[in-house]
Amino acid sequence: MSEPRAEDPGLFEAFRSNAWTDLALTLPVFIGYHLGVVMLNVRNAADFFTSELIAFADKNLLVYWGLVVGIGMAMIVLFATLGRGAAFDWRRFFVVLLEGAVYAVLMRGAAVAAIGSLPLAATAIAPAADARSVGLIMSLGAGFYEEVAFRVGLFGLGTVAVRAFFGGVAKWTLVLGWGVVAAAVFSGWHYVGPLGDAFELR
Repeated sequence: MSEPRAEDPGLFEAFRSNAWTDLALTLPVFIGYHLGVVMLNVRNAADFFTSELIAFADKNLLVYWGLVVGIGMAMIVLFATLGRGAAFDWRRFFVVLLEGAVYAVLMRGAAVAAIGSLPLAATAIAPAADARSVGLIMSLGAGFYEEVAFRVGLFGLGTVAVRAFFGGVAKWTLVLGWGVVAAAVFSGWHYVGPLGDAFELR
């Protein structure tokens, strides 16, 4: 009698979060942002790396781009080395891409419906091509630097530190409380700096 075989999880396995795969998913965002940011002369507020990289490249665009691609290749080698033996599912790239596309379409539809109900909707002007390019690059920068700074650093590592300090409190209480603090700090960050929004109580 043959032994039963484990069922192939198939595509459902690609929906599971895997640390090495998810880390690798940040590479296109990192490279895309750094290749485009110098062409548009914009920076994400949490980006403290680009100016140092430009200075190291002696303001030579080709050298800068070479450094960006080189850093990306080095990160691939590092992930492959440290993640040896860990599962890496290429299908997750496509799952995340599909998930993001669906999310973007739904959010845009909701935003258009919300703005369309406002009196100022009639004066809205479609953004210029340059503005769309800046928006794309800045969103990549936010998707990398702000996530690293606030989600990984402030919330993730902060949660570990708070749990270690207040070990007797229920874990879910710590995570919820620290999540509120991290969210408040993240929101406040958007009012800081020359490109920050003007704070209004309403």
